[in-house]
Amino acid sequence: MHAEAELSLNFEIKGKNFSQAGTISTKIKEILQELGIPMSIIRRTAIAAYEAEMNVVMYADRANLTLCLTPAGITISINDKGPGIEDIKQAMEEGFSTATDEIREMGFGAGMGLPNIKKNSDKMKISSIPGKGTSLDIFFSLSKVSEQ
Repeated sequence: MHAEAELSLNFEIKGKNFSQAGTISTKIKEILQELGIPMSIIRRTAIAAYEAEMNVVMYADRANLTLCLTPAGITISINDKGPGIEDIKQAMEEGFSTATDEIREMGFGAGMGLPNIKKNSDKMKISSIPGKGTSLDIFFSLSKVSEQ
């Protein structure tokens, strides 16, 4: 899938493991900093990675996250095993959430995860099979660095 990748790393995310939530997105941020990626891209990538990671922790049993870096850009692919998303269009609406009361009491589940991923990425592709899981591909272009 990522044959042209100059860097490809895999991470496992465990569902319901709130004590480790956010560690993979932090590692991704550190890796991109070490590689000298512009901070404007690192910030957007870290936000999207964190939101995707938290969605897995909150809703899925487990997932594989792959980080691929090429001259064209950064791709983060997440494939989870979980309940899937019944209505992707609805899930993309800001504020829509299927979070449990327990998750909301922890301060999560505000319904901003997928909208934040879309807002921070250059391209986002999501597919889901209810009862099986969800796949998410997030792309960040390295050729159009925002000036900040």
